[in-house]
Amino acid sequence: MTHKTKWLAFAPGGLVVIGFGACLIQWAASLKEKGAPTGEWVAAGTLALGVFNSGISLFGRGVAESVLYQIREKDKGITESDK
Repeated sequence: MTHKTKWLAFAPGGLVVIGFGACLIQWAASLKEKGAPTGEWVAAGTLALGVFNSGISLFGRGVAESVLYQIREKDKGITESDK
C-alpha cells in the first residue's frame, strides 16, 4: 500500500472509530446514571475508552501517513526540477 492509500484509509477510519467510542462512553455514563451495577458500567466504560483511544491511534497513523506522502511528493518535485 502506498502512503496515500494508507492515509485515505486510516484517517477517516479513525474518525469513525472515535465517534463510535464517544457514543460508547455516553452509553456507559447512562448505565451509571440508571444505577446499573458498578462492574457493569465500569466494564462498559473501560471498553468505550479502549475503542475511543484506538480511534485516536488510527487517526494519528493517518496523519503520519499523510506527512510521509507529502514528503515523498515534495522530494519528487525537487528531483524533477533539478534535472
